[in-house]
Amino acid sequence: MNLPDLAERLLEAKTEKGLSFAELGKRIGRDEIWVAAILFRQASASGDEARELASALGVDPATTAELCACPLKGLGQVVPTDPLIYRFYEIMQAYGMPLKAVIHEKFGDGIMSAIDFTIKVEKRADPKGDRGKVILPGKFFP
Repeated sequence: MNLPDLAERLLEAKTEKGLSFAELGKRIGRDEIWVAAILFRQASASGDEARELASALGVDPATTAELCACPLKGLGQVVPTDPLIYRFYEIMQAYGMPLKAVIHEKFGDGIMSAIDFTIKVEKRADPKGDRGKVILPGKFFP
């Protein structure tokens, strides 16, 4: 996957500083997933958030304007090749229509927002191997 130059610079600075997305999130009062989305240029930051992130990462303060700009979102028109991202694609290929049917049974015709939406990732210990739990609460729009 080709990342925008800004994303590469931000992620490199994060690695050099030894900071986690959660630690950066605490500095700006945001969730770790939101911070990751900002650094990967899938979301834009407010001015205050951008200034704090630039400071925490030790990047040029001029980066602030770029962090506030509306990014070009998405992975492009290709099937993802990263194994973890592909599994989510595969899940939607196999369970997308069943999931849609169950949501429609419970809520009626409509969509689940990806704007008024949060993501949380939890790690759970299991005797058969650690489990990842991804929680995706989004507002329903009829």
